[in-house]
Amino acid sequence: MQSTTLSFANMHNHGELFANILRARRESFIVKNNWDLPETLGMEYDQYDTPVSRWLAVHDDTGRVLAGVRLTPTTARCGIYSYMIRDAQNGLLDSIPADLLYDSAPVLSTTWEATRGFVVHDIPAGMRQRVRLQLVMQMLSTSREEGITKLLALLPSNWGRWAARCKLDMAPAGRNMNMGGIDYQAVWIDFSSQLH
Repeated sequence: MQSTTLSFANMHNHGELFANILRARRESFIVKNNWDLPETLGMEYDQYDTPVSRWLAVHDDTGRVLAGVRLTPTTARCGIYSYMIRDAQNGLLDSIPADLLYDSAPVLSTTWEATRGFVVHDIPAGMRQRVRLQLVMQMLSTSREEGITKLLALLPSNWGRWAARCKLDMAPAGRNMNMGGIDYQAVWIDFSSQLH
């Protein structure tokens, strides 16, 4: 098992890995969760998959993606869009409630957003924690490289059950809400003490 952070600058070095991330996202969000999201060629994508984002993947030697997440700077701009959580708060997205955060969505160079996080559904229970931990370690490594001190993440509301096991400093950033039959919550992930 290995992990990789992809960007538009390096994805050409990793063969099909980017496409495999989008295929795994389709499997997780469209097939398993039955969400109505854009898809083509067996891949899920949206307006936030732009050159400013980074895509983190835990994968095996064959390129099969086991888990992933997308990181986007909160300073991102592309047409009318910025980043998913802020755009939801500003009423640009029908699928996410506008009152998802307790405070205004930040626009700071050291704060990024984490969305489209997943662990593929057929990972055995005994291996899920190891995969999740590998993804967290890749998030930490990427945070060091990018100068990220905080992430604003949209996660399933059960985040508290595994955050401590992954040694993450997490706190609620908004209320619990049901989206597509799954309870979600915006949370802060603070990496500031781990960036040495």
